[in-house]
Amino acid sequence: MSTYGRIISFAKPYHRYFPQYIVFALLAIIFGLLNLALLEPLFTVIFETKTKEELAELASVGEFSFSGSYFKGLFYQKLIEIRESYGKSRMLIYVSAVIGTSALLSNLFTYLSNVLMGYLRAEVVQKLRNKVFGNTTNLHLGFFAGERKGDIMSRMTNDVQEIEVTLVSSIKVFFREPATIIVYLTFLFFTSVKLTLFTLIFFPVMGTIISELVKRLKKKAILSQESLGRIVNLMDEVFGGMRVVKAFNAKDYINDLFNKETNQYKKISMSMSRKNELASPVSQFLGIIVVATLLVVGGNLVLSPEDDLQPEELFTYLIVFSQILNPAKSISQSISNIQRGLASAERIFKLIDEKPKIEDVPNPVLVEEFKNSISFNNVSFTYEKEPVLQNINLEVKKGETVALVGSSGAGKSTLADLIPRFYDPTEGTINIDGTSTKDIQINSLRDLMGIVTQESILFNDTVASNIAFAMPHAKEEDIIQAAKIANAHDFIKELEHGYQTNIGERGGKLSGGQRQRISIARAIMKNPPILILDEATSALDTESEKLVQEALSNLMKNRTSVVIAHRLSTIQHADKIVVMDKGRIVEQGTHEELLKLGGIYHKLIHMQSV
Repeated sequence: MSTYGRIISFAKPYHRYFPQYIVFALLAIIFGLLNLALLEPLFTVIFETKTKEELAELASVGEFSFSGSYFKGLFYQKLIEIRESYGKSRMLIYVSAVIGTSALLSNLFTYLSNVLMGYLRAEVVQKLRNKVFGNTTNLHLGFFAGERKGDIMSRMTNDVQEIEVTLVSSIKVFFREPATIIVYLTFLFFTSVKLTLFTLIFFPVMGTIISELVKRLKKKAILSQESLGRIVNLMDEVFGGMRVVKAFNAKDYINDLFNKETNQYKKISMSMSRKNELASPVSQFLGIIVVATLLVVGGNLVLSPEDDLQPEELFTYLIVFSQILNPAKSISQSISNIQRGLASAERIFKLIDEKPKIEDVPNPVLVEEFKNSISFNNVSFTYEKEPVLQNINLEVKKGETVALVGSSGAGKSTLADLIPRFYDPTEGTINIDGTSTKDIQINSLRDLMGIVTQESILFNDTVASNIAFAMPHAKEEDIIQAAKIANAHDFIKELEHGYQTNIGERGGKLSGGQRQRISIARAIMKNPPILILDEATSALDTESEKLVQEALSNLMKNRTSVVIAHRLSTIQHADKIVVMDKGRIVEQGTHEELLKLGGIYHKLIHMQSV
């Protein structure tokens, strides 16, 4: 399916829009043409360019038929009657009333068709934005590590907006304008076959010139959207890291980077603008040339005794033909503009077509409880051809607290990320109660787990909403109880609006210890049997660490816990301490057992105590 076809597929089911739109658009075109078609009878009757016998023949309608000639004859008949009975002044009033009514109906049906297109545009854009957002949130974590967040945001906002402005809006251009041209050309054929055949020579010439302009736009459009994505990404990084920018006096440096990006975007936009805006004046100039040529050719036909083309017919012909120029101009403008939309659509479909590497197998196992153990069996993991974990064999029994320690880059966080299937092992298996995590339905697997990380990831919402995250029907008393267990209730009560206080972006209105305790309260609300704590206290001061450590101790009661520890004093009472180095398990045992070994753990303890 073409890119444009994929965009239009988001309008399904089509019957809600297109049949009504076609009817309204055709009626608007017909009544619009009627305004112009009435000019010929008006001039013929009022200036008496035909004999009485010729007028009588034109006014002869015969039996009723739903045809243009019948209604045209009827109109002639009415005009002649009014002229004979009331004079030409009354006839002008009658014609003006008919033209006014026709113009009203034409504009009414144009309005109705445009409203339908507005509904269609809103529907397509909503479905498209929901689709790209839903698919992106379903992708594996590794995808986000390799992509710029700002570029993803730009695709969901600017690129979707570009599609709304250019692609979806062009639907009416690609139906209504060609239909207008066809209807008007049909009228022109009936007026003068010779002149119409002559005009058709110019349309391929105009199309060829405009298509050459269009070919050069698409590449520039892609570069433009990529440049805009880099600008959004830079803004996101700068606003998120403003503390660092200020601390390093990097304002001028950042401004230079931003200016370079915006300058690049400006150059691309200017280049596109030159090519884009050229289509309209070129088509308009060619149209005027055609009209001038028709005036010469048509004038000669009127003057020629061998041709029966009348002056009023030539006048009407030229007016109707001039109205064809506007839809032709709109088509040429839309064809050039649509390249930006197609470029944006291709960027969006790259996100939609991106397949998650972590997916459920057919007929996955649903797990509702954790019974026995988590086991790593010869697990290795490679990221971008670099080995991160090698031959990991480890068992975490139900109710145990297992601590992972080691230097930075030893593979502790990666090992923990394999348990909820944020990544899959390159080799080996991880089993939950004897079932491979790859065979367990992902949602049910992650329902077993609560995760508290070093960085407290909170949302720009109230305290209560963050504690009851993804649980919209949670009871207030349960939220308060979770906060009490997490040592958070006291400071929450002191906030301006208590549990309904908005904590700002990423919890920026709270201290580090407060944010961490809300994260722990969130994990308590989930009440999972398995906990993964990734250096949850390493970024805190001593007082906050004490409060958070008490909260963690409350959280870990009667649960199976995998703890990644930076401060070794916090995990000395763990049931098992696993020491990692360069992606391998080099030691494991209790605190006392590892001290007696005098190995890496003993060295780490000694370094921290010093």
